[in-house]
Amino acid sequence: MQVKDNSKIRSITFAEAILEATIQAMEKDCSVLAFGLGVTDPKGVFGTTVGLKERFGEDRVYDTPVSENAVTGVMVGLAISGFRPILSHQRADFMLMSMDQIINNSAKWKYMFGGQSSVPLVIRTIVGRGWGQGPQHSQNFQAMFAQVPGLKVVSPTTPYQAKGLMVAAIEDPGPVIFIEHRWLHSQVGDVPEDCYSLPIGKAHIMKKGEDLTIVTSLDMAIEALKVAESLKSQGLDIEVIDLCTVKPLDEKTILNSVNKTGRLLVIDSSWRDFGVAAQVSALVAEKGYNCLKGEVRRIGLPDIPTPSTPALSKGYYPRGKEICQAIEEILNVAIDMSSFEDEKIPHDIPDPFFKGPF
Repeated sequence: MQVKDNSKIRSITFAEAILEATIQAMEKDCSVLAFGLGVTDPKGVFGTTVGLKERFGEDRVYDTPVSENAVTGVMVGLAISGFRPILSHQRADFMLMSMDQIINNSAKWKYMFGGQSSVPLVIRTIVGRGWGQGPQHSQNFQAMFAQVPGLKVVSPTTPYQAKGLMVAAIEDPGPVIFIEHRWLHSQVGDVPEDCYSLPIGKAHIMKKGEDLTIVTSLDMAIEALKVAESLKSQGLDIEVIDLCTVKPLDEKTILNSVNKTGRLLVIDSSWRDFGVAAQVSALVAEKGYNCLKGEVRRIGLPDIPTPSTPALSKGYYPRGKEICQAIEEILNVAIDMSSFEDEKIPHDIPDPFFKGPF
């Protein structure tokens, strides 16, 4: 489903784009359902489900009990029965309670029954930090889910991607984990009014460059783009690739970029070890090694639980300064980092460009 040439373009928020995609999908297909804890609340899961119950009724929009495993099992059953449910989790951490249903049922159903039926289920999971989210309310399990055969993992950054990929996830015949970062919900961008979908598994080149390839996603894509744009004045030409989808991974776009630049920095919005950054690095080492002019570098969260206190969280998350330091080492150049000093901006938001509420 492509965007129509005459489709009206408006500037709306990431959250509004998710909501609009859900509304249009539910209007088009009566089998699409929206369930989850808080979907009928006045705030509507950070504004992404506001008004759905009033519009489509309580039979299609339902506020679920705090029983994640049971609710996910119900969603799997509905999907097998011909419905296309969307299950929303206000925190990714809550999904841990339903891992059996996600991994052993939704992901495996098609394979266990010879493709006779599938589980067209979208599980929305919200990640991110701020105001002391701490070790149990800020985790991003994208690599964990990406490792499971049968699951697709989507991670949009812009409002345009959010709407298009949400429509694609709803229309997909199998289970899709749809990751949203809380800091992105209030980002504003141009989005077509008509219903459209974007291909799952296709990365987006946010900025073209010749000196270095940065591969990243979610909030770190915004941070990396800011750094790349800033360093243009220092003579550095950096390419920034936003993955958009963690699985399937867009290997072609990544390898084509590294073939051009010869250098790679991967920035993970989750843990550095055993994560998406490790997978991208391994891909380039296996299929693009001859193109490399230097070692591959990774940036991600350290191998410790997320701290709650401002003093500790300030040094836990990578920021523009850490990205610049890695670029210095990769390119063997000196960078003026005065504009990236952490003391100039609050520790719990990455940049004034990100707007609340958090």
